[in-house]
Amino acid sequence: MTTLSPPAETISTISAERRLLAQISLAHWVSHVHIMVVPALLPLLPGHFGRSFLEIGAALTVFNLVSLIVQGPMGLVCDRFGHRRVLTAGLVLGGSSFLMLAVMPSYPMLIVAMATAGLANGVYHPADYALLARGVDGARMGRAFSLHTFAGYLGTAMAPVLLLGTAALLGVPAAFTLAGLAGLLAALPVGLSREAAVSPAPSKATGDTKAGAPRRRLITGAVVSLMAMFMLLSLSTGGISSFSASALVMGYGIDLAGANTALTLFLFMSAMGVLAGGFVADRTARHGLVAAGAYLCTAIIAATLALTQPPVLVVTVMLGCAGFLSGIITPSRDMLVRAAAPKGSEGVVFGIVSTGFNLGGLVGPLLYAALLDRGLPTAVFAVAAGFMLCTVVLTLIQDRRTNASAPR
Repeated sequence: MTTLSPPAETISTISAERRLLAQISLAHWVSHVHIMVVPALLPLLPGHFGRSFLEIGAALTVFNLVSLIVQGPMGLVCDRFGHRRVLTAGLVLGGSSFLMLAVMPSYPMLIVAMATAGLANGVYHPADYALLARGVDGARMGRAFSLHTFAGYLGTAMAPVLLLGTAALLGVPAAFTLAGLAGLLAALPVGLSREAAVSPAPSKATGDTKAGAPRRRLITGAVVSLMAMFMLLSLSTGGISSFSASALVMGYGIDLAGANTALTLFLFMSAMGVLAGGFVADRTARHGLVAAGAYLCTAIIAATLALTQPPVLVVTVMLGCAGFLSGIITPSRDMLVRAAAPKGSEGVVFGIVSTGFNLGGLVGPLLYAALLDRGLPTAVFAVAAGFMLCTVVLTLIQDRRTNASAPR
């Protein structure tokens, strides 16, 4: 009996795709580590810089404001100069921002570093998704996007352990140095690779999505609703991931190590939830119901934390469950965006609604930091729960709209 082997060209193509996915996923991992540098070190930064929580939160607002401004134009920059070159530059710029902060530890330099890191952060999504779309065969695109997203969540989960551990052993400047070196090292394989991209399959988009042709109206009620949903998601989960450790230390009698463990479990379980949510999303057409149900349970957990003061073990388990549930909704959330986008314009619409994350990032740090400065740590979880309930309502409305417009 003769065994048929896959063509050598196919094996070579798959190997090239895997190398590309590894490089882009590493860059996405670094981007999320950089996003978490200030939130992870937040309990230590007021003392390090001699500033209040609100002033440290303002630095996070600067980061998100710059990212919001540059994210759209950065897609044009990628098209003009090359996605791989721009991604490499973003990694170098992000890494250099934190190295500067390690060498010059002043509050003005924190603001400058957050601005330049925000500029670097605006690079990742346009460059990452374009490289994957052009370098991965369409039959494997879903899995590639899933692993890319998981890598980012993993970076978020690992950041508190890596950065707080380094700060505890060697000081805050060493933690900034570690974050900076991560960006520079990740830039090496991305920048030195010269592999050609796999040509994408011929587009099935209609004439109105071709280059230079007028597009159908993209800013619809559904898209605006999804942008608001993304903003609420940023306000709720961002509050927990950035400020829960400080809240637990201030209001729950939990030491920094215990609070960091609880936060780390929340972040790791969020990453696990993303993988589980992919399987769920493939098995249902009612993505809004899945997202709303999971987030309602998350809201209940957050409200319980706001109203009670359980021991550290119970807090850790509760935050782990909340992280898993909040991660589950991610694939279903993305499916709602896909359903709202005109055919051939999914990427553009996803970019539009993703600005909701940056809008939430402008307000959230100032709001939660002000709560901590006023001595209201339990309010961090109460406010997060309120935003979650608003998200549930908006998601159910979006699911109803999507279901009503679906072909019968």
